[in-house]
Amino acid sequence: MIVLREVSYTYPEAADPALHGIELNLQPGSITGVVGASGAGKTTLAKVIAGFLPRVDGGELTGTVCVAGRNLAELSLVEAVGQVGLVIQNPFNQISGAKYTVREEIAFGMENLGTPRAEMAARVKQVAALLRISDLLDRSPYALSGGQMQLVAIASMLVLRTPVLVMDEPTSQLDPFGTRLVFAVLDQLQQAGTTVVIFEHKLELLQAHADRLLVLAGHTIVADGSPTEVLADERVDGWAIGSTRYTRAARLARGRGLLPVHGALPVSFEQAAATFGGAR
Repeated sequence: MIVLREVSYTYPEAADPALHGIELNLQPGSITGVVGASGAGKTTLAKVIAGFLPRVDGGELTGTVCVAGRNLAELSLVEAVGQVGLVIQNPFNQISGAKYTVREEIAFGMENLGTPRAEMAARVKQVAALLRISDLLDRSPYALSGGQMQLVAIASMLVLRTPVLVMDEPTSQLDPFGTRLVFAVLDQLQQAGTTVVIFEHKLELLQAHADRLLVLAGHTIVADGSPTEVLADERVDGWAIGSTRYTRAARLARGRGLLPVHGALPVSFEQAAATFGGAR
């Protein structure tokens, strides 16, 4: 579904590339999490996969980016948007500013694609119910809290029903309930066949929901595997991506002599239960 071959990208007037030698092959209907320290290139990679770079910001892109067998370099931006939906990190920058209500804002992308009015209304109603924002539909997009605005930005992409959805820290403004809701929606999208790439810091949710986890460091992919494999990797501290609460608790217990010095540390609740249960 998503294939990157030897992809590197350098921003205009930058001395060094923001991405270097990216190799990636993501299967249809998968949820892939991407983590990395600040400045590792996460947002850049999100925009590359969505076809926004170098079209929007300029710069130089080398290598090939293909989605569903189509080279994004050969598509117009409108065609690329029809393949990949992008939820950007700051919801305040995703709101168009051209609409007076949340209902109109969610429908804005469909208007530009020429979707019939009756279908637009049905889709808006459906996605608003899915994200539990039906009560916001007649409010101004700028009369919302940060979390509400983030849900509206997500809705404006979900409603397009693109085969690929790229999300750059989509829960940064959300409380724990809203965060769990978004991940539950991602599970539903996966069941419907959507390919999801989510850039997040919330490792426990990625461990529970993602099929695959990538680590960006030094502007390239340094680890690729199941979330459990990656988060248990001995190199994880050097990547500066943090750890789950279960790993932190096990390290503390090990430091106090409550767990063996050697052996893999748990990264999930189930693993932690087995580890601490065995230590009794």
